[in-house]
Amino acid sequence: MKLFSLSVLHKGANKANLLKAAYDLSSFSFFQRSSVQEFMTFTSALIVERSCQGSRASVKEQEYLCHVYVRNDSLSAVLIADNEYPSRVCFTLMDKVLDEFSKQVDSIDWPSGSPATINYTALDSYLAKYQNPREADAMTKVQAELDETKIILHNTMESLLERGEKLDDLVQKSEHLGNQSKAFYKTARKQNSCCEVM
Repeated sequence: MKLFSLSVLHKGANKANLLKAAYDLSSFSFFQRSSVQEFMTFTSALIVERSCQGSRASVKEQEYLCHVYVRNDSLSAVLIADNEYPSRVCFTLMDKVLDEFSKQVDSIDWPSGSPATINYTALDSYLAKYQNPREADAMTKVQAELDETKIILHNTMESLLERGEKLDDLVQKSEHLGNQSKAFYKTARKQNSCCEVM
């Protein structure tokens, strides 16, 4: 799972204006990085221009997903990630960034601003922090812990069921247990099997 680009733009009447952007292009070769960055900037602007105000969308391009969020006030964010990165975390991050950006940068500066004139420095730290969605997003972390617990519980239940089946075989084969003991075991087994795992 990887995030490549996080951009804040303003959706104008005819075109989108890039206000600030952060990139993590370490997975690309050194000689490709400037071209990849230009392409991501172009793609981000194009997606914002073609999106309606008040909309969220995800656009798939080869093995990448471009997530876009255009608010009703025309402030927009685009996050480019790989296919494996959770979409919910992407939209949570974009919402957080746009809220913070709108509090720190005056809306008068949005239509005419540029990366050089806009004073907002948090994008790089957000891009680095959210590289691992489990660490950055509490719900993703809890979901991962639940998945791990479910796997452990499932394995434990399987081993218990295997043990239970072996115990059944042993009880049936046992010559030393009387009929009353076997009946007691069967009754207890039925009483305890109310919650079988499928």
